[in-house]
Amino acid sequence: MTAEPRADATRVSLSVVIPAFNEAARLPGTLVQVTSYLTSTPWDWEVRVVDDGSTDATADAVKAVTRSDPRVVLQREPHRGKGGAVRAGMLAARAQYRFICDADLSMPIREIARFLPPVLPGTDVAIGSRELPGARRVGEPLRRHLVGRAFNRAVKLLVFDGIEDTQCGFKMFTGEAAEAVFPQATLDGWAF
Repeated sequence: MTAEPRADATRVSLSVVIPAFNEAARLPGTLVQVTSYLTSTPWDWEVRVVDDGSTDATADAVKAVTRSDPRVVLQREPHRGKGGAVRAGMLAARAQYRFICDADLSMPIREIARFLPPVLPGTDVAIGSRELPGARRVGEPLRRHLVGRAFNRAVKLLVFDGIEDTQCGFKMFTGEAAEAVFPQATLDGWAF
């Protein structure tokens, strides 16, 4: 699968998929940041918040935004875990580029441009990393960082090598790649 590079960035259609479980407190601020940034771009876009069976007011927080911006979509799913929510959102999205973004915005949303043409043409899958030279972690608790590094090391030793930050919640797939990969995904939990 090779995506044809787009010479004109204005033709990009983008779905930003945000899996959410009990994120009512965090989502309003996240959605303001995401939609403010996307509104300043030339892209056609949607933000698809996949509510993973939350028991708090996550759905209400998203609905409040959808009333003022129909490009923000609430997709309700039964609670299966992050993997199930990501898979459902990526398969429901119909954009040319489909982007996974965690609700905590552990990567600044403005970095999304680095994953799209013309900056990154002809790429089917791009995975962000907080571990490459020059990367900085901001506001991450030390314990979370150490657990993430240990998990990533185990993945590299037991499953596959070559991805420095498998748990980074900043990933882009072309529509074709998403349609090929996500129907094959079987893990519903956080390690999808």
